[in-house]
Amino acid sequence: AALTVRFLTRRFIGEYGDMEFIYSHNLTVDGREILFHIWDVPSSQQTEDGSSEEKRIQWADSFVLVYSICDRASFNLLPLKIQFIKAAKEGQSQEKVPIVIVGNKRDLHHQRAVSSEEGRLLALSLDCGFYEVSAAE
Repeated sequence: AALTVRFLTRRFIGEYGDMEFIYSHNLTVDGREILFHIWDVPSSQQTEDGSSEEKRIQWADSFVLVYSICDRASFNLLPLKIQFIKAAKEGQSQEKVPIVIVGNKRDLHHQRAVSSEEGRLLALSLDCGFYEVSAAE
């Protein structure tokens, strides 16, 4: 949620509830107006029944999966999530689904539990993009 709000408003808010939201946002990229619809799902709501997750996957055109560099468990969930997304999306067509892995909280490097190299290697092995960021900065 912090990363989504930072993208939409350029502000950082540190505390969020466990709510699911769909945001819409216009942005000009390379002179073209792009309309983003962002379905922001907290990790606590991603463990529900598979049909809800399947609905989200079918709704989306691309995926940004965010983990905390300070939380190994959030990182360890990624391979299964990505395999689930690819099976659902790429099984229907031959097009590669755009997936980006983002390690958040780069500013908390002193609490790091997942190295940058681990994130890069995971992204490479799963054919995904990779970034490390700090929503706070």
